[in-house]
Amino acid sequence: MIHRRQFMLSTGALALGAALPLGAFAQEAAKIGFVYVSPIGDAGWTYQHDLGRREMEKALGNKVQTKFVESVAEGPDAERVIREFATSGHKVVFATSFGYMNYVERVARQFPNVVFLHATGYKSGKNFAPYNARFYEGRYLNGVIAGKMTKSNVLGYVAAFPIPEVLQGINAFALGARSVNPKAEVRVIWVNAWYDPGKEREAAMTLISQGADMVTHHTDSTATMQAAEERGVHAFGYHSDMSKYGPKAQLTATTHHWGDFYTKTVQEVLAGTWKPTRVWGGFAEDMVRLAPLSSAVPADVKALVGKLEGQLKARTFHPFTGPIVDQSGKERVAAGVTMDDAALGKMDFFVQGVASKLPNAK
Repeated sequence: MIHRRQFMLSTGALALGAALPLGAFAQEAAKIGFVYVSPIGDAGWTYQHDLGRREMEKALGNKVQTKFVESVAEGPDAERVIREFATSGHKVVFATSFGYMNYVERVARQFPNVVFLHATGYKSGKNFAPYNARFYEGRYLNGVIAGKMTKSNVLGYVAAFPIPEVLQGINAFALGARSVNPKAEVRVIWVNAWYDPGKEREAAMTLISQGADMVTHHTDSTATMQAAEERGVHAFGYHSDMSKYGPKAQLTATTHHWGDFYTKTVQEVLAGTWKPTRVWGGFAEDMVRLAPLSSAVPADVKALVGKLEGQLKARTFHPFTGPIVDQSGKERVAAGVTMDDAALGKMDFFVQGVASKLPNAK
């Protein structure tokens, strides 16, 4: 594993530079930095961001030179890494985890000539802005498949932290399942970490022992998929297509795609046209996709999911359209009303169909 405190320079940029003729460096490549919360590996949250980094680098060629630091904890170490990027001449810094938000805000104020982008947060400023993907769209489709295919009516969910983004995914999964199977229930176990394969595996095994025959996760590793494969139940990958870790278990996966966003953002910064606007893209923007559906998914379920996916791409369907009722029976969204982005960004409840309680819930 690459040491977390070691800045890694893209070898592609170096190789390209070595082939250039004398004088080709009159226009110096713009330095672009990436801060990753977990190891890159070959699947998961950080892996998808690194794929995006490489896609951007390939698209922009010798205009950019990228560096990254992986496995940076959401604490003072994050601020140090972000600041090191800013002080070493990086023009753009992408900080790719929710817990980096306040550190990005602090450093951005001190370096007004550097552009900072922060994944999954909500704060912004003159030179920093958040970006995110509508993961909940894919979660709803996963829920539809789970609701149709479950035999036990128990669906398991390994979750990291009870923040709005994670609650959106759990609730969308439950709403999708209940839309086709009113008896389905979602059970959640919190691991209080984005990346902890041991805890993720333990949580998945516990859910399976409680009767879950469909499991998914909002964590970074492949541990949940591997547990499902081992125990002979079905699973839905997250971030990446994880079918190689669960060839029999995976029914599909909600996958995230950042390359076009990274390329467009850096192009705007280099052209001097970038503005700090919030980006939140889904199926319509091709930032969220479904991995290929397993042959185990029945034809009628594939057809239903395909129809819903088309509606998401056309923006004619929204998973959080009322009536939506929470666990206590309180109506949160009236019939025919769709939750707006502001409400989604403050989500702090579980919908009916989620059997577990929120931490510290009264």
